[in-house]
Amino acid sequence: MIDWNCDLRVAGRAAAPAAPAIRKPSAEDGLGVAALIRATPALDDNSLYCNLLQCTHFAATCAIAERDGEIVGWMSGYIPPDMPETLFVWQVCVGEAGRGQGLGGRLIGAVLMRPACARVRKIACTITPDNAASWALFGSVARKLGAPLGHVEHFTRNDHFGGQHDSELAVTIGPFDRHRTLELAAA
Repeated sequence: MIDWNCDLRVAGRAAAPAAPAIRKPSAEDGLGVAALIRATPALDDNSLYCNLLQCTHFAATCAIAERDGEIVGWMSGYIPPDMPETLFVWQVCVGEAGRGQGLGGRLIGAVLMRPACARVRKIACTITPDNAASWALFGSVARKLGAPLGHVEHFTRNDHFGGQHDSELAVTIGPFDRHRTLELAAA
């Protein structure tokens, strides 16, 4: 007898959920982005207004990962005015439902593939020395792009954060060949 109520099970195992769709954000996503970030204690919280501006003014360099109408991933970034060949990645957030699927790298890759990033040959971000998840993500991104990863101290705990936040290291990846972004987006 065939069990038609297989409930996404294959040979006794649950089938993997469909990969989240990645798209540009819109103003309607701001509240969901803020909630995702708040639900991730390791991340610095931004104001809802900041997230709304990211979802609108910077939509071309930000990305939403969505599955069944639920935001499961977010990447915010921008191209600094004096560095037109650099994408600065402000924040990458992957919720519980999106973890373990390489989604952080796919979000970055999807943004790099957009026309707004046609001139981008480097990625920049800041990471605290003890943020193992971010070091793993950006190390993986550098490997997939076949590009060097470097870092220097940027914002220090005492000089810039008044002793209330760990120092942030300025991280750079690149230069990289644009053709390698395909690998990253498909990962």
